[in-house]
Amino acid sequence: MQSQRSTDLGATDNPSDLKLLVESLRHRSNVIRLSAMMMTNHSSLGHTGGDLSSSDILTTLYMSGLLEVDPVNPAWPQRDRFIMSKGHCSGAFYSTLAARGFFPREMLGTFMDPLSKLNGHPDRNKLPGVEANTGPLGHGLPIGVGCALAARMRGESWRTFVLTGDGELQEGSNWEAAMTAQHYGLDNLIVIVDRNRIQQGDFTENTIRMDPLPARWEAFGFAVKEIDGHDHEALLEVLSKVPLQPGKPTCLIANTVKGKGVSFAENKPAWHHGVPTKDQLVQAAQELGVSPEEMEGMGVAR
Repeated sequence: MQSQRSTDLGATDNPSDLKLLVESLRHRSNVIRLSAMMMTNHSSLGHTGGDLSSSDILTTLYMSGLLEVDPVNPAWPQRDRFIMSKGHCSGAFYSTLAARGFFPREMLGTFMDPLSKLNGHPDRNKLPGVEANTGPLGHGLPIGVGCALAARMRGESWRTFVLTGDGELQEGSNWEAAMTAQHYGLDNLIVIVDRNRIQQGDFTENTIRMDPLPARWEAFGFAVKEIDGHDHEALLEVLSKVPLQPGKPTCLIANTVKGKGVSFAENKPAWHHGVPTKDQLVQAAQELGVSPEEMEGMGVAR
């Protein structure tokens, strides 16, 4: 049974409008990158590399209209569900939710403080816009499959998006969930893999080899497409057309760079959970094209 949700959200036929949208998303992604780094600097804890690799995906989903959510009414029954399976990258996720209007930006300045609502891992009981408590890797996709199956059983048209890390695909729970998704033909489920090829401590292929990753997902019954996870236009194009194949769940393998946009962090395993200094924040802002005025408005004290 094919999902009945609109398949052209966020798309535009006007090249000028598309160019403006892409430029806006690119800059907003960089603002979110710097915001996440400022939060990590504030708390002296965090996961900078994955925050930076996933920001373009998060921004495209939340800031283009592709993901149907309502910050004024976060519990809107017909909302699309988004599960941040790689919950350790909460800096980018929280920054995106704040930018979308789910809670005041000033709350970002409390990241990981005692009694803060912004835990190191997202907590659905504390923050609007968070659908599931995530952090234990390999749990997000099973939750997402349950959401998608619930929508199917109720005859609802909302969709479930799950953003996973690539390292967490070494957890067997993901593949049990994938088998369930293909068994029920959950074409209202979209899995996005942040394929940055680095996990805690090393490159993924040195830990447990996952290539050929597209073939693995195809073998589990998914319609699969590889994309550049930093190309907003490509992300808009494919996300506006999901499901890729009626009757099949979708897997988008987004090839990304760990630490994207910041020279001292790019493609370096140490920056999986590196903490930037204040001087490095200044350098990052310059490289990302974020002005001092924008830094001051992020809600995070420097």
